[in-house]
Amino acid sequence: MTARLLHLAAVPFEAARRVSILPEGHRLRRLHGHSFLAHVRAELPAGWAPFPGGETDALRDHLEHCVADLDYRDLNQYLPVPTDENLARWVRARLRIPGIESVGIRSTRDQGADLAGSNQAHLWRRFRFEAAHQLPNVPAGHKCGRMHGHGFEVILHAHQDLGDDDMGIDCDRLGAVWAPLHRRLHHTCLNDLPGLANPTSEHLSAWLWERLKPLLPALSWISVYETASAGCHYDGRHFRIWTEQRFESALRLVRAPDSASRRRLHGHSYLVRLHLSAPLDQVMGWVMDYGDVKARFQPLYRQLDHRLLNELPRLGDADAASLVRWLRAAVAAELPQLDRIDLQETPGCGVSLCWGDPGPALPS
Repeated sequence: MTARLLHLAAVPFEAARRVSILPEGHRLRRLHGHSFLAHVRAELPAGWAPFPGGETDALRDHLEHCVADLDYRDLNQYLPVPTDENLARWVRARLRIPGIESVGIRSTRDQGADLAGSNQAHLWRRFRFEAAHQLPNVPAGHKCGRMHGHGFEVILHAHQDLGDDDMGIDCDRLGAVWAPLHRRLHHTCLNDLPGLANPTSEHLSAWLWERLKPLLPALSWISVYETASAGCHYDGRHFRIWTEQRFESALRLVRAPDSASRRRLHGHSYLVRLHLSAPLDQVMGWVMDYGDVKARFQPLYRQLDHRLLNELPRLGDADAASLVRWLRAAVAAELPQLDRIDLQETPGCGVSLCWGDPGPALPS
């Protein structure tokens, strides 16, 4: 399958707003502020950036210029109803960037809106609960076979089909449908709940979907974070897991002009996120063991961490697009279920290589 390369950029801004169409007494009717994050994913044409490897920087510069008018402002001066969704539409309308896949606004760590290429909005909100579990079917000695616990995080994603003058599904609605499930899950052992005898992330996401979809027909994805660096998406039909690692590396962009700072030797704290899709193992109840994914990636990780990337064999240039393609070729045989790799050079900025549905963006 042909892979698609998306470039990613994210830019923060500080602003105040009030949402006056909400009922009297609602907290969001008062003037308040957020540390917003705008982000964009785009399939950029060849030659769009000033030089090969400069795409992410140029994309971030365009986004930063776009949101500069919003920084330290009263958003109601720009939008009569400055919801996250409407802000995403405002930004998208002003971005002069080809190949936009999605534009998003995160108003807090726990909520935001993403506007897909089809112009359909997805609202999302993050929830957390603390619970114990053990996986009964893993081999003897596997650490997940012991009773243990996690601070689970769940993100509900919902279609938003209404226009600018109607709030439609809002984050309060997501909170209302989640509240009864939080009471069932928080401070409990998941194995004791009917239907969760084998509470893998995949089974938990499906269990949640079955209980939430009838109450929230607009539900589009559920994301379950078992840890801060691993989790599962479920859309009612397909499971996609991810796990991520960080590595510290140096590079120089050899195709940049002599005047560009990126041609000089410099470095990044990279984040690589591996996404895998496959039918569930009927015994284990998972796409793949997160630990096995990390173990199979480990030989490659040792080549990347605390290294000069330009010295990697068969890489060529060390820009993010070349590196993510190198990663795919190097790890494909070990992880045939792999269908997307995200690589961030700086927080929210980098590339995503996908050879299937890109799926939802993962909130930082």
